[in-house]
Amino acid sequence: MTDSRAFCPRCGDPVTDRDESGASDPLRSNAAVDLCDACYFERFEFVDAPKRIDVRVCAQCGAVHRGRRWVDVGADDYTDIAIEEVSEAISVHVDVEDVSWQVDPEEVGVNTVRMHCYFTGTVRGQLVEESVTVPVKIAKQTCTRCGRISGDYYASVVQIRAEERTPTSEEIERAKEIANRIVADMEATGDRNAFITKTSETPDGLNMRVSTNKIGKKISNKMVEEFGGTVNDAETLVTEDEDGNGVYRVTFAVRLPPYIPGDVIDVDDGDGPVLVRSAHGNLKGTRVRTGERYEASYEEGNAPEARKLGDTDDAVEATVVTVEDDHAVQVLDPETYQAKTVSRPDYFDPDAETVPVLKSRAGLHILPDEDDA
Repeated sequence: MTDSRAFCPRCGDPVTDRDESGASDPLRSNAAVDLCDACYFERFEFVDAPKRIDVRVCAQCGAVHRGRRWVDVGADDYTDIAIEEVSEAISVHVDVEDVSWQVDPEEVGVNTVRMHCYFTGTVRGQLVEESVTVPVKIAKQTCTRCGRISGDYYASVVQIRAEERTPTSEEIERAKEIANRIVADMEATGDRNAFITKTSETPDGLNMRVSTNKIGKKISNKMVEEFGGTVNDAETLVTEDEDGNGVYRVTFAVRLPPYIPGDVIDVDDGDGPVLVRSAHGNLKGTRVRTGERYEASYEEGNAPEARKLGDTDDAVEATVVTVEDDHAVQVLDPETYQAKTVSRPDYFDPDAETVPVLKSRAGLHILPDEDDA
């Protein structure tokens, strides 16, 4: 250190230059740089800490109120919240270098955590230390989101139904999975307005009350994407806001196709029953008489005029008696045990000893094995 030929404006003593180059730190104020060490440390405050911190925490979900909004902090307990709040509230003097600190929380009540904080650092080449104690008061409240959930708030209703049948358990469970995943994805991005208010199964299908129209639309579109069908939406005026604008609740009515993969239907076109493979767009399937591919016309879509004969779960194993030719095979009727000649579809394995068959009003037909279905 060299004589800077400057004098402390407070005490008049010479001020030594702390930088060999003579340059001043631009982060420091000129007044602080010009002071001698004795006067500088007389006014120096290492840590600026509040006397107390009041924190509003949702008693239901643990969210913390900051500014004008509630924030999910992911804390395991109130001590974690207190540590985070103290970290945000305490500031260290800009001149301090190599700062390190630790905290020793002390629970002094159900809703109070006393935070003992210890700091060390270096200023003007000298080691400085300081300790402060900040009490953190926890006020349990109910956040906006939990208040809406408990108040049965919802902006959209999703109805899962099916044409001429009841949605399957797979379709019902899939709708729930889709809704939960959509909400979880939106929550992960910080959207606290995303939640499911209520899910209820009815004799006709499934009803879901969700917090936003965006969620309702996503659930509906995803169901149609996976299972086929259609979506219709309708608005209902429920109230008016403070400016007199209408507030609407939207109902998304999902109508799943009348047939699902695995159904065997008779389209009554003279070419035999069809094993449904897909109901996306136009219904697609396989002729169980020949094994040929079937696709409904554009006009028929996913619901052609047909009657259901059964499904793959209704099939039973029948013994193969003999292969007559390229178009016929004899099997034992699973009910009468009499040998019957039936059509031989392309997927029939001539080396098979048994085959799955479906007996219906349209006759006896060989279905594909599960591996071929």
